[in-house]
Amino acid sequence: MKLYIKDLNAAYNQPGRRKFITSLGKTIGASMLITTPVITTAGDLFRQNKTITVKQIIDLFLQEVPGAPFDKTVDTLKAGSLDTKVTGIVTTMFATVEVIRKAVDVGANFIIAHEPTYYNHQDDTAWLEQDAVYRYKADLLKKHNIAVWRNHDYIHSHKPDGVQTGLVAALGWQKYYNPDIRNRFVIPAISLQALIAHSKEKLGIQTVRYIGDLSQSCARILLLPGASGGTRHIEEIMKEKPDVIICGEAQEWETVEYVRDARAKGDKLALVLLGHAVSEEPGAEWLVAWLKPKVPGIKITHVPSRNPLSFI
Repeated sequence: MKLYIKDLNAAYNQPGRRKFITSLGKTIGASMLITTPVITTAGDLFRQNKTITVKQIIDLFLQEVPGAPFDKTVDTLKAGSLDTKVTGIVTTMFATVEVIRKAVDVGANFIIAHEPTYYNHQDDTAWLEQDAVYRYKADLLKKHNIAVWRNHDYIHSHKPDGVQTGLVAALGWQKYYNPDIRNRFVIPAISLQALIAHSKEKLGIQTVRYIGDLSQSCARILLLPGASGGTRHIEEIMKEKPDVIICGEAQEWETVEYVRDARAKGDKLALVLLGHAVSEEPGAEWLVAWLKPKVPGIKITHVPSRNPLSFI
């Protein structure tokens, strides 16, 4: 297999989060029907050896990704060794210092993160070698023998996309999902204010940023979590003609300005920015449900990295 090495608990006590976990379990259960042979092989592997390595777990996921392993990918090992025998797994959006400390607390030595560990897309660390913050994090991982693997390109290439599956389940929009038009949802008409309230409650978000008339009716929704980029946002708006685009984050000089000008032109187009981490966090929780039947006996914990920004 070719690889390129290179209060938190309170979130679970929210009513919306409990409903999401139940809903996600049902969603994952249905998708497992196509992966039973892999589950059996993985389970047998664990039961026979009583141990499983970081590489074996990565390989399990890559078996279900069309075209994997990719020649070019950011999904590399950021810390630790592929040969590390896994004692526990933590899934998260960002392998923050807080998340690393939590992994230590729960006895996990393998963190699967969706986004970069070292502050840039490629996780290039040459420019950070003398930086005290980088050294603190890298030394913390080394001290506790923790391996970190980024699962970004692969989870998005999984069929179905794990991040989208988790987010749709969290929002309770499974019945509105059309695999042929993956990011457009047509729901019963709802006001923008009610739509924002629904998203905040289901995803456990305290505040969002938005553009639009809160009394505006919304039925056609364009859902693009994470940071798809202004070009994609605008191209999808042009194609789908949504009432509202909901995304994780956007460059303020790209999508935000486009929506402002569209409204000045007379279009009834709204924009809701959920926040990058919280918009894709359900994908990291989806991975917990995917992993559990494949590595029986290994404790798997989702630790939300949360939105680090506060508003006053």
